[in-house]
Amino acid sequence: MQKRVKFDFEIYFTNGGHIKGEDFCLDINGTTISNKELAAYIVSEMRLLMVGETKILNKEIFEEAHKRKPIDKKTKTNVLIDLSHTIENGLITYKGLPAPIICDYLSREDSKSRYEKGTEFQIGKIEMVTNTGTYIDCPFHRFEHGKDLSQVTLERFVDLDAIVIRIPYTTTIKITAQHLKKYNIRNRAVLIQTGWDTHWNTEQYYENNPYLTEKAAEYLRDCGVTLVGIDSHNIDDTRGKSRPVHTTLLGAEILIVEHLCNLYLLPDTGFTFSAIPPKFKGVGTFPVRAFAKLSIK
Repeated sequence: MQKRVKFDFEIYFTNGGHIKGEDFCLDINGTTISNKELAAYIVSEMRLLMVGETKILNKEIFEEAHKRKPIDKKTKTNVLIDLSHTIENGLITYKGLPAPIICDYLSREDSKSRYEKGTEFQIGKIEMVTNTGTYIDCPFHRFEHGKDLSQVTLERFVDLDAIVIRIPYTTTIKITAQHLKKYNIRNRAVLIQTGWDTHWNTEQYYENNPYLTEKAAEYLRDCGVTLVGIDSHNIDDTRGKSRPVHTTLLGAEILIVEHLCNLYLLPDTGFTFSAIPPKFKGVGTFPVRAFAKLSIK
């Protein structure tokens, strides 16, 4: 009988982010194949760039007649792409707001006195403002009587049909309704890639960032989008005191995700977007683990 291999993989990029796949199937010649060969195939087949560490996990080789093509077309592989920045102690997300303090409440060393030998635990302590890292805004952030994180239903956060609209900051930082009008966006999460995330954690990140105009927000609202995300410091122009984009979108219960990253790894369409916060009452903004899910046959 001919041989097939089934495996999971993790691929990390040198400029941040990673993708994962589960139960990937492939025909092979012979009786074995190395992890290095499998990783090289995935990188080549998916045309990935700036690849760093690669991991092949749960590899299993079994007998099965070969298909016509190397990949089993009857099996879909879900690839997850991380779109969130890492939050670490001392990180400044927004100038003027304090950095998070991440430390031990109970260290492993101190826990030794509480448990039997060889049993140690760490309990962390985090002090931070809610506008930290990649975060989501819900209506309560802007409106006193708007829905908070505990009141927004799960389906508003998870597996949203999504689209990426690419508007490089090198072309313009002022994103207007005209930039958005040639796309099918109704009932979709609209993720705007400007490339500004390349300046993350630098002084340049905080000033003259790409933003949406009020008319652009009104257009998105009128088109019935479900969520709007951006890889910039703020979805509004922060050089003034007004925040019309937040007012327009959150007033229509359209969620906002700011400080995304790695949007260049996504196709324009054909994926879902998730950004999931904890279920806090009385909180309108909180960090999320934002990610996209692609199904590859």
